[in-house]
Amino acid sequence: MEFKEGLTFDDVLLVPKYSDITSRSQTDLSTKLSRNITINIPFVSANMDTVTESSMAVAMARVGGIGIIHRFLTIQEQANEVLKVKRSGSVMIENPYSISSDKSIQDALDYAEDKEISGLLVVDSNSKLVGIVTERDLLFAGSNGTVADVMTKDVVTAKPGVSLDEAKDILHKHRIEKLPIVDGSGVINGLITSKDITNNTDYPNASKDKKGRPLVGAAVGVKGDFLERSESLLNAGTDVLVVDIAHGHSENAISTVKNIKKAFPDCELIAGNIATAQGAEDLIKAGVDAVKVGVGSGSICITRVITGSGVPQLTAVMDCAKIGNDHGIPIISDGGTRTSGDATKALAAGASSVMVGSMLGGTDESPGTVLTKNGKRFKVYRGMASLAASIGRKSKETGSISLDDDLNDYVAEGVEAMVPYKGTVNDILKQLAGGVRSGLSYCGAHTIPQMQENAEFIKMSRAGFAESQPHDVSLM
Repeated sequence: MEFKEGLTFDDVLLVPKYSDITSRSQTDLSTKLSRNITINIPFVSANMDTVTESSMAVAMARVGGIGIIHRFLTIQEQANEVLKVKRSGSVMIENPYSISSDKSIQDALDYAEDKEISGLLVVDSNSKLVGIVTERDLLFAGSNGTVADVMTKDVVTAKPGVSLDEAKDILHKHRIEKLPIVDGSGVINGLITSKDITNNTDYPNASKDKKGRPLVGAAVGVKGDFLERSESLLNAGTDVLVVDIAHGHSENAISTVKNIKKAFPDCELIAGNIATAQGAEDLIKAGVDAVKVGVGSGSICITRVITGSGVPQLTAVMDCAKIGNDHGIPIISDGGTRTSGDATKALAAGASSVMVGSMLGGTDESPGTVLTKNGKRFKVYRGMASLAASIGRKSKETGSISLDDDLNDYVAEGVEAMVPYKGTVNDILKQLAGGVRSGLSYCGAHTIPQMQENAEFIKMSRAGFAESQPHDVSLM
């Protein structure tokens, strides 16, 4: 048997090339996520239940990347997470939340808390605007009485077609934060808020859809309700679906791709994970718009230990990128990225974007609570094939877990771990993006495609790797 050599990020370096770049700001990190979607930085947050829900997806979109909402939620819960992202940065919210004037104050409090919003438009029995209720109206109001008792009745409104500058003038003139868009018959057409306007200014590099809303993706499985889930997610505004399966070069994955594309031919669809050129070829033939590459390379993945299967990540990306280039389909490197240098190598090897998980776990925006151990703060981070995740997935699918279940039926391919609490994800993304910009300059490239053309890898020994690390000093 002939053995092929496989390399990963620590096995190689990029050879520095002449550069005419005088400032990192001269580099452009925009890249293709999928066939028809472009993002402004090449980073995607992983579809893991300890990494990406709406908070992470909003943060990713605001800096120019994208987050993929994990699928270990009910269909409605996952769709609601997508809606939260879409409503977080719209120029105009098309279907603002409203409440009937005869509902109780407690109903309004519960509804606002559930939707994580600060105010509700109030409508009558004919769905026409009659008022607005905000946090100030509800503060100290108690739970007795109706919405009509506390709402602000004289609402400043604007007509459909109002420009953003006109809306800003109205908001400033009347010292208000919310401007309902109402037609001549009193029916609500939308809502513009001061927060949405400032977000447009504060996040100029944000990745947005055609309506100016943040881009967001969502994952689906390959069994059971995947078509129903896909439909609900697309109706909620999901920009891209991700078929999420550990072994993507399988009949389950390929048939799921074909079924989703048949039912929703216009949807953007990513599938994986695979680690070979043939796997990429077969998924592309099935109809995907991007391929996710990586088997066993994640920090909490033990697939290679349990199954003996996998391909070192750099080789996997290079092999799959050749096929992707032939078909015009982007490749996403998923797993093994610990530093901005690893991300740069993955991009230079042919990936259009990099999916990151452990680097984003432990941040304020990742799901879960902060734990304290020995005076230090942590958050839980786990693989989606870990024992706890597998049991949790079954409880979501069946509604319960039997005490009679044999735990030996669960063959874990991931582990659970604690990662240090890291604060806001924005700081991490700035460092990642800055490192990749520097990586482009060392390759003499202004753009990611140019870096891929210029890239020259050199293999290094263990001594070379040791030389790359801080050495012969006592670290502070």
